[in-house]
Order: sequence, then C-alpha cells, then structure tokens
Amino acid sequence: MGHPLGAAGGGRRGGGGRPAAPPTRGGGGRPEYGGARRFIRALPPLIIVGGVAFDVATPPEYTAAPLFSAAPLIAAPFFSTLTTLLTGIAAVLASVGLHAYNDTVDEVAALTETLTVLTVSALALLINRVVRRSGERLASARVIAETAQKAVLPTPAERIGGLQCAARYEAAQADAFIGGDLFAVQDTPHGVRLVVGDVRGKGMDAVEAVAVVIGAFREAAEQERTLEGVAQRLERALAREGTRRDGLDAFEGFTTAVLAEIPRSDGTGTFDGFVRVVNRGHPPPLMLYADGRLEPLEPGEAALPLGMGELAAWPDRAEARPFPQGATLLFYTDGLSEARNAQGVFYDPAARLAGRIFPGPEELLDALVDDVRLHTGGGSTDDMALLAVSRPATGQPERRRTMPVVPPEASGHQA
Repeated sequence: MGHPLGAAGGGRRGGGGRPAAPPTRGGGGRPEYGGARRFIRALPPLIIVGGVAFDVATPPEYTAAPLFSAAPLIAAPFFSTLTTLLTGIAAVLASVGLHAYNDTVDEVAALTETLTVLTVSALALLINRVVRRSGERLASARVIAETAQKAVLPTPAERIGGLQCAARYEAAQADAFIGGDLFAVQDTPHGVRLVVGDVRGKGMDAVEAVAVVIGAFREAAEQERTLEGVAQRLERALAREGTRRDGLDAFEGFTTAVLAEIPRSDGTGTFDGFVRVVNRGHPPPLMLYADGRLEPLEPGEAALPLGMGELAAWPDRAEARPFPQGATLLFYTDGLSEARNAQGVFYDPAARLAGRIFPGPEELLDALVDDVRLHTGGGSTDDMALLAVSRPATGQPERRRTMPVVPPEASGHQA
C-alpha cells in the first residue's frame, strides 16, 4: 500500500491537521473529471463553428448538416433548457446562413437539411426536459434516502455518557445511503451499551432487518439488566422478523453482531474501567491503547449469528475486558476486513492500526477510511460500518467532529 496510516504520536497526515482527503470523482469541484466536463461544455459551440468552417471550405455538395444536428443533441443532457434552445437556434441559423452564402436556399436539399436540423433541435429540447425531470426525481429520492438513514440509522452523539464517539457508514455503491450494516449507541441505567452488526442480504429486506435490530436494541438496552438479556431480545426480534420473510431469507436470514456494555461504578457515575462484550459471529472489536498497543477482543467461545437460534442453543456469556483511560474501542463490519486491493489481498485493520496513536475517535475513522480507499483503489464490493468509542483520559479536552449523511465517494486514485 502507499501511504502509512498516520504517524505514531499523532495519527494524522497533512501537517498535523485532519487527514488529507483523497482526490474525488465527478463534477462540482472534483478535479478528476473537471477537464472532461469543460470539454463537454465547449463541444456544442465547437461543433457549430467546425460545421461552418467545413461548409465554407468545401464544395456546395458537401454539407455540415449532421454536425449542426449533433450540437443540440449533445447539449440536451448536459445543459439547461435555455442553453439547449439557444444551441438549436444557432444550429438552424448556421444551416440557413450557409445555404444563403452558397446561394442554395431555394433548393430542395437545402430545405430538407434545414428541416432536419430544426426537427433534431426540437427533439433535443424534449430530451432535455426528460433528463431534467429524471434529475429532479433523483434529487427527491436522495432526500428521501437521507431522511430514511437519519430515521433508521441515526448518527450517535459525539459524547455519550462521558465517552467520545464517532461513526461512519461507507456505502459500496456510489450515491447509496444505507444497506445491511448497522450501529447504535445508547446511554442506559446499566451503562453505555452499543451494537454493531451486519444483516445478511441486500436491498430493502436488509434495511427492514436493520430497523428491527435497532428498534429492539433501543428498547432492550434500557430494560434488560444484563448484556446477555439484550442479545436474547435481539434473537427473538429477528426470529419474529424471519416469519414475515419469503423465499431464502425465511430460512437463512441472520445478523452477525457484537454487543458491548461499558458499566459505571455504583453511585459515582465514573466507569469501572472494563467493557463487557457479547460476540455473535461478528469480526472482533479492536482495543487501541493510549501507548499504541492494539488488542483484538477475540471471543473465548465461537457463537452463531443472531437469528440462527434454531440451529443450536447455548447461553450467551458476556466477556469482560479492560478498558483503561485513553483507550479507544473500534467496532467494524466485514466490509472493512474483507476490502481487497487489486491483487486480492484483504485489508488487515489490526496490522494497519498497530503502533498508531490518534487524538480521538473521529481522527481514527478519518484515517482508517482514507487508508481503505488507498488499499482498494477507491472500489469496494461491500458496505462498511465503523464505530469508535474512546474513554477520555483525565483532563483530555473534548473534540468535535462532523459526519456527512451522504457517504463520500471513494477515490479512484491509489498511491
């Protein structure tokens, strides 16, 4: 891979500020396609000018009508209605003017060519209108999708129960908002509880299952005295959800998940210094200590994912692990650990993060997402949900972060 994932002792790139953002794609300030967009904008007038030059430089039997017809068609999907109309008018006037210049206005061929350019220009206006309406509908769909994400997968607060939190949802598909990955954090009377999971499948069925898991977690986290009880509530909720599904999902619907609880000392409001974890077939969270050490919180006993309770039954057992001040817990879905580069090598978050020190959870996720993009060259085949929870050290200042609702597009560049 190209650049290292931040230097030890700072964890940041780009001179100590936020990690340098990779080049992005598309338009609107995206340099990768800026030259192509400028060329497309200049193409219609260039075609008309080129057509005029061709017609003037060649004998009258050679015509530039195909070029004049192409100009408004090229303008239709990329320009406004007014610009497309003006392009069509310019093409028609150029055709008529050249026939007048060649003294062929009264010929049948000249009339046919002018009518052809006029008809194509009218068709370009129709195409422009259809494209604009489709764009408006797409914009409306994006707003609806953004609202759905806020409702189904709300962004956790940057400080919850005295802990610092940061979360990211990176969609594999451009312009996608939400899929089958999930995260949630909640401050409860039993401590700060959280869940990170990955629902089997794609599309609306996966989104519905995400909503079921998040809803069940919100309720169970408040009511259940133990983390094991929360896991069992999620199991029952997914079992009920499975009875409503048809086809393969009715038999093979499941959710890998890891649940965690950071308890407080009785009556003091301070944390006990450890975290309880229940892992149901999910990638193990990573504990990043303040000195750069890293420890995967591997489960002592393998367990089936949620929703597969009919295949085997055993009691969930929460495992307690130290969670000292200054440490950060990183939870993630397999979209991170299964991200592959061009050679098919999987991304190894434990190897990439070992020995690195980050000022806070938001800086950790910024650098991590950037590093995954470099590893994959900007292309990913699976969604990726990340949740980082830090226990601040005494006197550590609060840090602020921003999380875009629309996941940023991955870069096409690879260092």
